[in-house]
Amino acid sequence: MARIRTIKPEAFVSESLAAVSLTAERTFLGLLTQADDQGRHRDHAAIITGQLWVLRPEHGPADVETDLAQLSDAGLICRYTGPDDKRHLHIVTWHQHQKINRPSMSRLPACPRHDTPAGTAPGVASLAAGPGITEPSPQPHGILREGSGEVRQPALNPGADDKVAGQSDFTESSVRERGGLRKAAATPHGTDLGPRIMDLGDTPSGGASAPAPDTVSAQQLIAEYAAACAHRPPRDVLAHLGRQVRKLLDEGIAPAHIRAGLERHRVKGLHPSTLPSLVHEAMNATPATPTAPVVHRAWANPTDVEAAFGGDL
Repeated sequence: MARIRTIKPEAFVSESLAAVSLTAERTFLGLLTQADDQGRHRDHAAIITGQLWVLRPEHGPADVETDLAQLSDAGLICRYTGPDDKRHLHIVTWHQHQKINRPSMSRLPACPRHDTPAGTAPGVASLAAGPGITEPSPQPHGILREGSGEVRQPALNPGADDKVAGQSDFTESSVRERGGLRKAAATPHGTDLGPRIMDLGDTPSGGASAPAPDTVSAQQLIAEYAAACAHRPPRDVLAHLGRQVRKLLDEGIAPAHIRAGLERHRVKGLHPSTLPSLVHEAMNATPATPTAPVVHRAWANPTDVEAAFGGDL
């Protein structure tokens, strides 16, 4: 159910809100009243339309989808897919502007990008916080004295000697002898600390390297699509297609298949949301089975007509 929320006076001079349309701004303010106590909501244009635009039939789900796309591009909301394979969204600055008294737990999954603890990969936050698991402390690095060529370990006890127990100063040169030739790299201070790059003779053989994969961006594919059109499509169509192409690239779909789907979309002139189906058709279309060619024989008058046609003529 809807809740009482706070709208600060600064919202009407917000540069982020000023970058979107008035309908997108109204959708954003309406989401403040519909989101749960953690700022999350279902990312479903039809549901949001029924909650916020029920008395405005001229603003349908397609228009609300455009509003959500603008809010996402402006960084006001974050759209993501949860473990339940359903799409959700959350208001990015929710906890900065909404102070909820006794907030309830959210029934929607958390955002994998914004709700993951810093320094922890998504999906392993609970493992890192489990009992008995501690993060290893960083090991101290050696200290190089200028002009000495010695690597010393930092002191662990300020009141004791600055050497680590069981270790001594490292004074051996790191120069390797190969075939009687001494290979060493001179330092700015004239100290020989040995080679610091890989020997070019150690390069593994195996011929030429593999060609680089075909990596293109969604912007490049949309630019190719617009250039192939007789007239430049509307900006909203290109923006919607760009979002669809970006999702397909994130799924690992080959750019060649996406190009084939875009070409079919350009020829048919369908809605941008049909692009995944067109890419699927281009990827998995079964080629037609070639039929045997029809052999035409030239007409020849038989010598014996009655024997050839059995008296049917």
